[in-house]
Amino acid sequence: MSLPIIFRRVARREFDDAADWYEQRRAGLGAQFVAAVQRVLDQAAANPRRYPEVLGDVREGVVQGFPYCVYYQEETGQLLVLAVFHTSRDPAVWQSRV
Repeated sequence: MSLPIIFRRVARREFDDAADWYEQRRAGLGAQFVAAVQRVLDQAAANPRRYPEVLGDVREGVVQGFPYCVYYQEETGQLLVLAVFHTSRDPAVWQSRV
C-alpha cells in the first residue's frame, strides 16, 4: 500500500519550474526529469523509510540523472513533500521549511 503524496506549494512550484526549465533546454528532457522524480516519490510512498533521514524526521531521496533531491516527511497517513531541490542551492532554504 502506498501513501498519498502531498506537496507543499513551494515544493510543487520547484518541481514544475525545474521540469519546465529542462523541457526548454531539450524536448523530452522535462518529461525525463518528471519521471525520475516520480520514481523517488513512488518508492518513498511505498516505503517511507527507504531513504535516509537528514534533518530530524526529514528524508532525502536522490533523483537519478539530475542534480536534485526530494525532501519529505511521513505524516499521518501521507507523505509530505517539502522540497524538490537543486543540489547546488543552499540547503538552509529547504531546511527552513521544517
